[in-house]
Amino acid sequence: MIRKRLAEVVKIVYFDNDVTEILVKVENKIEKAINYNNFTGSVQVGDDIIINTTAVDLSLGTGGYHFVIHNERNIKSDYTTSTGHIMKLRYTPMQLKCLTIEEEESNYHQLFNEKDTIDGMKVLIGSLHSMLLPAIYTIKKRQPSLNITYIMTDSACLPLSFSKTVKNIKKHNLINYTITCGQAFGGDYEAVNIYTALITAKYICKSDIAIVIPGPGVVGTDSKLGFSNIEEGHIIDAVNTLKGNPIVIPRISFADKRHRHQGISHHTITILSKITYSSANIGFPILNNQEKNCIIQRQIISNKIDQRHHIRYINTNCVEIEEIKTKLNTMGRSYKEDFDFFKAVSASAIYCLM
Repeated sequence: MIRKRLAEVVKIVYFDNDVTEILVKVENKIEKAINYNNFTGSVQVGDDIIINTTAVDLSLGTGGYHFVIHNERNIKSDYTTSTGHIMKLRYTPMQLKCLTIEEEESNYHQLFNEKDTIDGMKVLIGSLHSMLLPAIYTIKKRQPSLNITYIMTDSACLPLSFSKTVKNIKKHNLINYTITCGQAFGGDYEAVNIYTALITAKYICKSDIAIVIPGPGVVGTDSKLGFSNIEEGHIIDAVNTLKGNPIVIPRISFADKRHRHQGISHHTITILSKITYSSANIGFPILNNQEKNCIIQRQIISNKIDQRHHIRYINTNCVEIEEIKTKLNTMGRSYKEDFDFFKAVSASAIYCLM
């Protein structure tokens, strides 16, 4: 069973059309919670609610938020949208209907019977949500006119509206569209899978570049194959199947204390050496430390990454993302603490423009 508790709303912290952040009194403590307005309706101070407390109880990475399951004041509710028949979060108590871009009721239905390539569109593929902002910022600072679409997969957070990063990016007009695929939901367009999401980005959003990165909250298990962003291998192959141009952001860090993530993360190595069946383009940064460069070189050669993929070494000083460095962190580490991570993101974003 999920861990759920009765609670009372004591304060509205923030709200927009999609999300309300609240403080609740639960088990004689004041704690944070998220209400998805399109799921459970509006919320007001004094409302009696039922919340899912599982993640906070287990000290998982949700930012310390509980999630509202039910609001007694909204005992009867109806559909948010009148169109659409495709279910996401299927066969769960929270399943919702949406209009996917491919279904017969969609104005674009016929397109998906006509198109089965993305005609060379560049697709930047990343593994952590913290890569999204620096990648987009690097691209837009260098070529502001480019049309960029963000595709959020379903290997981590499922509601797009949970991401404050995406809200900030859209607020500053750094991306043109968002697409949520698989069980993820809440984008400008909903897609059934990554293939149709990419076709949507190319022909409906008219994108120059699509960026495919999961939402917040990826999963790792300290095992060879037990991590959620193993999906990158499938995404690389999907882009190649559709005759696109896959460009991978390698996950690099020398600040992570876990040995398996030192230098090139074992996640990236596993994907590039064992999982994907096809080749990708990879932008590796030239770091400011020769010993670090040698470690990365050894990892590339020993895992035959250079034999399977197209590699470019890019010298970047991250001048573009220096402007937003105070907003950047990854795995709890700041821009300054994990500079090599962000340098790898910058290098791959620059590769997109070559």
